[in-house]
Amino acid sequence: MENKEAAGRLEVLGEKIWNASRDELYLGMRFLDVALNSFVYQMDTGVSPFGTDGAVLYFHPQQLGGLYRQNRTLVNRGYLHMVYHCIFRHMWKEYPAGPEDDFSEVKRQGMSSGARLWNLSCDIAAEYLIDRNYHRSVRYSRSLLRRETYRKLEQEGKTLHAERIFKLLRGWNLDEKGLAKLEQEFYVDDHQYWGSHQPDRKPDADSCLRKKWQDIDEQMETDLETFSKEASEQNGDLLGQLKIENREKHDYRSFLKKFSVWREELGVDTDTFDYTFYSYGLSLYGNMPLIEPQETKEVKKVEEFAVVVDTSMSCSGELVRRFLEETYDVLSENESFFRKINVHIIQCDETVRSDVKISGEKELREYMDNLTLYGEGGTDFRPAFDYVDEKIRQGEFRDFRGLIYFTDGYGIYPRKAPGYQTAFVFMQEDYQDADVPGWAMKLTVD
Repeated sequence: MENKEAAGRLEVLGEKIWNASRDELYLGMRFLDVALNSFVYQMDTGVSPFGTDGAVLYFHPQQLGGLYRQNRTLVNRGYLHMVYHCIFRHMWKEYPAGPEDDFSEVKRQGMSSGARLWNLSCDIAAEYLIDRNYHRSVRYSRSLLRRETYRKLEQEGKTLHAERIFKLLRGWNLDEKGLAKLEQEFYVDDHQYWGSHQPDRKPDADSCLRKKWQDIDEQMETDLETFSKEASEQNGDLLGQLKIENREKHDYRSFLKKFSVWREELGVDTDTFDYTFYSYGLSLYGNMPLIEPQETKEVKKVEEFAVVVDTSMSCSGELVRRFLEETYDVLSENESFFRKINVHIIQCDETVRSDVKISGEKELREYMDNLTLYGEGGTDFRPAFDYVDEKIRQGEFRDFRGLIYFTDGYGIYPRKAPGYQTAFVFMQEDYQDADVPGWAMKLTVD
């Protein structure tokens, strides 16, 4: 009976600590109102020192109390750290596994090296935002290792979300000692309650929780853009992270279907071919099918369009190359494109620097093998559109499907909509929100 009463008192004390932390965070970050009030508290002596599944905030009473006595700022940071995990849905995401993520590798707590790296990446992403937060309730001195880690990551990427950090850390080829050192530095909460670590969890429950936090995320983004602009400046890159999390992602191959046309192509049309009559004729006459397969079929494939790459100084040369490599991979697929194509790859900064016509796979391969980027001036989108319009007037295109413009989005747009489909494309790592005109599609690709 006494043990039960003692446990009850500890649980009440833990709830008081969390409530005090929540209130202190709310006073400095009112846009977090709904997020901060989305947990119920539950004592669990099997957690160290606390953790969440998105609905319940589990805590070890002695460890939580000790942390609060040591410095209540650490409790505030822990609360905000878990809120960020939920806002960015870290616990429901599958980490981008690579070929080296072998479960026969060194393990810790039953996790592969890839899973450990993903957990670390999520912790770094949350801590990075908190460490850039100027509110007194979470301000805390950073260690040399932490500062050096941030510096190294910032050199390689503009926006440090978990997926980006994971990719960068994987490229560092950390050994066991280096990985363990970073895990210890950035460890804040226990991830044992995450959906990705609990295969027996009901997917419906996780789906509802994920949807709930996505709604909170989108509401926060709207709030920070309108009523809490000053607050967004004091919270590091939180608004930028929210934009990345909430943007609509697209598959580049699927997107190119918007630029496709119907044409006849040699090949068996399985949709109009009836095997029943064909087989019946063979069985009845020996070698005379009743219906011959059609020698051509109608297919919808990409034939004519233009790809414009922004080669201004603000665009990363490495990202431009990756975009062109992805375009090359897509164009090389026979099932997506005609054998004879008319694709112009145009490089432009403030003026058109080069235009290469691609008619087939051989020319495309030669272009990629000898790829040279020209430009590094300012950004003006108008010359590329004027150039394509002139090509259309000259009869270079007979059925022009549209223009795909890879850019960082910051430049001078044409005032009038062109007479063809236009898409401005952003790569994930270098994504920056931009005011693309209403007549153009805005696409963010992985």
